Amino acid sequence: MNSTALRWRDAMDRALYGPTGFFVAGAGPAGHFRTSVHASPAFAAAVFRLVSRLDAALGFPTPFDIVDVGAGRGELLRALATLADEAAGSLSSRLRLTAVELAPRPPDLPPAIGWTTETPTGITGLLLATEWLDNVPVDVAVPTETGWRYQLVNPSTGEETPGPPLTDEDHTWLTHWHPTPTPTPGPVIKRFASAEGPEPDANLLITEYGGRVEVGRGRDLAWAGVVGRLRRGVALGVDYGHLRQARPVGGTLTGYRGGRQVPPVPDGSCDVTAHVAMDSVAAAGERVAGCAYTLVSQREALRALGADGGRPPLSLAGTDPAGYVRALAAASAVAELTDPAGLGGHWWLLQPVGVAVDALMAR
Repeated sequence: MNSTALRWRDAMDRALYGPTGFFVAGAGPAGHFRTSVHASPAFAAAVFRLVSRLDAALGFPTPFDIVDVGAGRGELLRALATLADEAAGSLSSRLRLTAVELAPRPPDLPPAIGWTTETPTGITGLLLATEWLDNVPVDVAVPTETGWRYQLVNPSTGEETPGPPLTDEDHTWLTHWHPTPTPTPGPVIKRFASAEGPEPDANLLITEYGGRVEVGRGRDLAWAGVVGRLRRGVALGVDYGHLRQARPVGGTLTGYRGGRQVPPVPDGSCDVTAHVAMDSVAAAGERVAGCAYTLVSQREALRALGADGGRPPLSLAGTDPAGYVRALAAASAVAELTDPAGLGGHWWLLQPVGVAVDALMAR
């Protein structure tokens, strides 16, 4: 890759979505990090319960769309198609499944699942975006003696330097959505664990600047754009993030490769990701939809959809040992998805268009 310093947004876009980018080439996200979709079939089962409730609320439309933005290799859509086939009723015959992804279509993807690089319009049903927004490229801003400036990054080395001043739009976003006290400018050193072993590697040091902030305006625009593709239904965004009153100090930009955290060097060899300003994104979707959003933790959402991770009664072990083992395994899988210190701490952002969300999420 070109070693010329770029704004982080441009460097991320090339590293993740360029012709040889991390999400376009290679094995796909499942080979590098664990998401809720990959962790347990209980996640797909809960989403399918939401699909079933939404289908009824919309009056059993034909077709019922499920559109997955940032679909990886289509894992969630495959699981939902299987669940629809196994369920009684007409939903399976009315489903129209579409994966939105820049990577080539997997050769083993069922023909019933469409594959496109652009989110379709006129969606009636459910639009999914599970851990998509955290990979929508963001700019990084740093305070300097002359005000906030974009952070530039060398795509080959990860070395950073302050660049030009923020645009008026990004400065307005920062002051409204990330109102942190301006810290004293100055470089800091951040150490990452080696991607090749458990011990820190003294060579993996990244020079950063104090008070860095990820500017989420581009993610607001991205979410508003996909919400605008809904005719009737719900847009569901699932991601890790934060709210205005508790933004992380110093930002959250990092990298992942092969299941390990690595320096966020935007050279295409690793995932580059940052937590999402969920309230800012939600407000942007609400402006487009004209309907109030719902924002809850994954733990709350899965429990509302019937997945609570409760252990089966011990008495079952005496009457049905095999059934007890299966139920215990299922409970353990749900427990991982609802652990507030892990996947259960993810946010579920539900943006309705022409339908009420409260009834869909009721226990």
